[in-house]
Amino acid sequence: MPVTESLSHFVERYVKTYPVLNISYDAHWRSPCEYGEPFAQPVENGEDDPQQFIRWQPVKRSLADDFTGLEKALDTEIHTDIKDYFGAYWSSSLEAEAPDGHVSLIQLWNPQDVDRLVENLIGHSLAQRRSKSPLSLFFACTEPDSELFLTIRNDSGEIQLEKPGYQPIRPVAASLAQFLDLLVPSIPS
Repeated sequence: MPVTESLSHFVERYVKTYPVLNISYDAHWRSPCEYGEPFAQPVENGEDDPQQFIRWQPVKRSLADDFTGLEKALDTEIHTDIKDYFGAYWSSSLEAEAPDGHVSLIQLWNPQDVDRLVENLIGHSLAQRRSKSPLSLFFACTEPDSELFLTIRNDSGEIQLEKPGYQPIRPVAASLAQFLDLLVPSIPS
């Protein structure tokens, strides 16, 4: 099954499980997946100023990003799965439970977020070169207090668990589509 189809199935399950999603509102960091007007909610720690929120839902993208600049910077072609994954939706991170524990799927919030992602992927690849690791590209974080994250190995498409600057720890799944099919939506952060 293609990555876009597996991700779409997960997003459908996510939105069905959590139909109302709110995120902190930032007038300078808008997204195509926001809808409605910002609204205030009282702050739980007793402060007087209410915090602003806005509703959002993942929105399917009609045009994927061009990763040519990243490919030139890394001097290699990027695995199709990573292009398809990051080009499928505008969304905030999507929380999930995988067979090995919690996962936070990194998503792109807006076009400016694409630039941040590319910069971070270049930094990640430079750290990999120093550790003589094969090129991989991250797509998810693990537990909030963990340094570990999940990557797609660029030459094979295999999903692996990694710690920044070190050799991959272990394989997790044969492909991104297979991994996404295993996920169960979890409470949004």
